[in-house]
Amino acid sequence: MNCFQETLMQSLLSAETEVCIFAALSSAAKKLGFEYCAYGTQMPLPISEPKLFMLNNYPKNWQQRYLQEDYLHIDPTVTHGKRSVMPLLWTDEVYTTCQPFWEDAFAHGLKVGWAQSCYDAKGVGGLLTLARSHDNLSFKELRDLSLMMSWLVQAAHQGMSRLLLPKLMPEVTLKLSAREIEVLRWTAEGKTSGEVSMIMCIAERTVNFHINNAMAKLGTYNKTATVVKAAILGLL
Repeated sequence: MNCFQETLMQSLLSAETEVCIFAALSSAAKKLGFEYCAYGTQMPLPISEPKLFMLNNYPKNWQQRYLQEDYLHIDPTVTHGKRSVMPLLWTDEVYTTCQPFWEDAFAHGLKVGWAQSCYDAKGVGGLLTLARSHDNLSFKELRDLSLMMSWLVQAAHQGMSRLLLPKLMPEVTLKLSAREIEVLRWTAEGKTSGEVSMIMCIAERTVNFHINNAMAKLGTYNKTATVVKAAILGLL
């Protein structure tokens, strides 16, 4: 790890607020030749409407336009980031998938960009976008900076997750007992409480006792939701 990376990592791990972390990311982006930086993260819960967090230093009028038009749901970089952790370069091919969106972005000075997502063991996704208003990314620039930019994605996600997870997904700190985990694993396989009791050689009411304990810890209201939430949190 070079001096630049060490200094940035120290800043990310010692920062006490998300704004401070983003300031460090923005500074790193400028050193890599990008005017703009954007970071967004999505929690895996709740499943029906996952919690989101986003910060960027785009022009104010573009930020307002993005919210006004609800571009988050059609932004090709976001769509790509949910499907792949491979880097995405803003190219003509990408533009054609959503021409009006890109024309609007260009009009607001966002003409060159690169984005990459990452996911951790808890299923939390992060997307880092670096952009500028001029000078296309050359092959040489990409070759020289690609490893550093990909490293920055991971560093950004680690730094932000440290502060955001306790706030947006406090369940991440929950722990289940070995028995609760075993019962939920068999339940996830489609076994009934009676079948689980036979497999584990315990009373059926004991199986239900463990399921109810897990429900109380996870804040769920039925067996199915308990298994799904425990699986998403990596508890099984």
